Amino acid sequence: MINQVILVGRIVYDPELRTTENGRTVSTLTLAIQRHFKSAESGTYEADFIRCTLWSGIAENTVQYCQKGSVIGIKGRLAQNHFNYDTDKTFSYPEVIAEKVSFINNKDKASSS
Repeated sequence: MINQVILVGRIVYDPELRTTENGRTVSTLTLAIQRHFKSAESGTYEADFIRCTLWSGIAENTVQYCQKGSVIGIKGRLAQNHFNYDTDKTFSYPEVIAEKVSFINNKDKASSS
């Protein structure tokens, strides 16, 4: 079986680093990926917004060197998450768990501060 995803897109908002209860660092970000064709209804290029989770060193480096608007490449795997709410309702959503991040076009955080 193969579960591999490769994405290249722009970071939608500044990534933030969090620490879990067991001490692992994690960052969740959203990539905007423009489609290569125009919408038949609007005549414009639309984008897909993909949620990605980065762990440990990958998360720390991305938060340190990237910000909103940076173009990055992510290689990872697709995971299906489930969130239970109310009494018997479940919300399911996909996300990409990053295994490798490539910085393609970074904005220098130090010079933009």
